[in-house]
Amino acid sequence: MPSLTLSHVTKYSYRQPVAFGEHRIMVRPRESYDQHLIDAQLTISPEPSDIRWLQDVFGNSVAIATFDKRAKDLVIDSRIRLNHSPAELQNVDIERYARFYPFTYSSEEMPDLLRSIERQHHDPLREIDTWARRFVSSGGQTDTLAMLSEMTAAIKREFTYVPRPEKGTQSPMETLAMRKGTCRDYAMLMIEAVRALGFAARFISGYVYNPSSREQRTGGGNTHAWVRVYLPGSGWVEFDPTNGIVGNRGLIRVAVARDIYQAVPISGTWSGFPGSFLDMSVSVNIAVDDAATGDANNSQHTAITA
Repeated sequence: MPSLTLSHVTKYSYRQPVAFGEHRIMVRPRESYDQHLIDAQLTISPEPSDIRWLQDVFGNSVAIATFDKRAKDLVIDSRIRLNHSPAELQNVDIERYARFYPFTYSSEEMPDLLRSIERQHHDPLREIDTWARRFVSSGGQTDTLAMLSEMTAAIKREFTYVPRPEKGTQSPMETLAMRKGTCRDYAMLMIEAVRALGFAARFISGYVYNPSSREQRTGGGNTHAWVRVYLPGSGWVEFDPTNGIVGNRGLIRVAVARDIYQAVPISGTWSGFPGSFLDMSVSVNIAVDDAATGDANNSQHTAITA
């Protein structure tokens, strides 16, 4: 069970002191059977006049910070220690009725999954549908897990990963047409594709690290993005199309959401003279316990937006 130390520092710089409005901060990893928080510290400068925690509709931990001081810099520093025990692919055990596609979710589960099956992007020419159907066998049965695994691998194999520091996400149709994008673009493409096939899927925001020197992951930045698909018998199973992997080995969940805009790590407002904003910088450092991986000095650092 790897033990991780994670540092995520975001800094906003301004030409002169500005006033800060309410900020919503979602950087605390989720507690679960496969990732356990040992310690979590959130330091903000200037010090907020008030900070409160809540769980949103998806159970994500969110800090709400308010301020009564003006400053030229706003620094949000998250320090985390956690144990991570990722599930192995062979532990994906799908109910017999769902092992082959197509299938229908049970009447007990369907009411809670409906909103995660709904499409989020208008696709008048059904381009995403056509692309998704290429993974369905034209004759005979289609193995459910094999189909989803191949879709994950195909995005990794056929698309070009291009880091993009700017905010925003391409539409799935744009990503499909350009055959390139970031981790968040890939995640939204796969979510729409599996929803087109009738699967329940959710967007995941978190962190990515190299489990060992032999396993190199792509997509590091201030956060990483991937997909969860609901499979009866195993529940929410993770697929990372950026790296072409199934399961959460090397992936730390922070936020689970139906749509990408519900999983923004940091959002807030400021007021001051026009043109005051100078820059935003992000620094993420993840150190993996050497004893757990067999590697020496297995630490990773990045300062770009995935």
